[in-house]
Amino acid sequence: MSQVVIVFDFDETIIDCDSDVWIANDLGGAALFNDLLKCMPWNAAAIRMMEELHAQGRSLDEMERSLKTIPLSPHTITAIKSAHALGYDLRILSDANTFFIETVLKHYGIMDCFTEIYTNPSCVDEERKLIISPYHDFTVSSHGCSLCPPNLCKGNVIERIRDAPSNKERTRFIYIGDGKGDYCPSLKLRTEDIVMPRKDYPLWRLIHGNVHAIEAEIHGWTNAFELEQLLLQQLSIEPDSSLVDSDDTQKLISPNNNTTGMATFQFLVSRV
Repeated sequence: MSQVVIVFDFDETIIDCDSDVWIANDLGGAALFNDLLKCMPWNAAAIRMMEELHAQGRSLDEMERSLKTIPLSPHTITAIKSAHALGYDLRILSDANTFFIETVLKHYGIMDCFTEIYTNPSCVDEERKLIISPYHDFTVSSHGCSLCPPNLCKGNVIERIRDAPSNKERTRFIYIGDGKGDYCPSLKLRTEDIVMPRKDYPLWRLIHGNVHAIEAEIHGWTNAFELEQLLLQQLSIEPDSSLVDSDDTQKLISPNNNTTGMATFQFLVSRV
């Protein structure tokens, strides 16, 4: 017997943007973020950007309101709710942070679908400022992986999930991601596992640059509709649109949400 663990990346996978970029663009930090990324890793730049935004008077409430305008496709919601309803173990493994991820998931009513979120921890201090820390404190020690950023090796997390003493059954993974940081965990997957890279994103290109390095089955997807259809096909589930609240659809298409303005943003550097 085996248990199936479905692991989602967050940025550009569950949501169709990067949450750090979204905040940078929406709160006037794009130029700063671009400059920071020229001299430091992504996570360190994101942490510094949050500090600078607070110093400029941007509040936690503004950040929360901005995160709630990130659109989330009803197709993604259906896929998540359908898999959860049948008892599959859903988890998130992301280089974002807990505040960003939990704000979006709670807003769309899918927070309870996930049993675990592995990401950079965050907290709110006494001045209501968002404090983000690296998942792995690389100032103390290295996680030892040359493929991953210094703050998070996703491959190490996959191995810990697989080797957890609580797993009495063999763990099978379905891993869904898009970025360069998703390549290491893809290499950790076995023949009984499935990796679902987003087509024409870094993970897809890395996999197809050396497809024989991947033992797992490879199933690519382009958009939320294909993600829903492909995931539910792997789980032998028929899509059920009734699992999506009408409010979820309204949030996606609301004119108050900046779903069309992304092309006008001034952010020049992308994680992907």
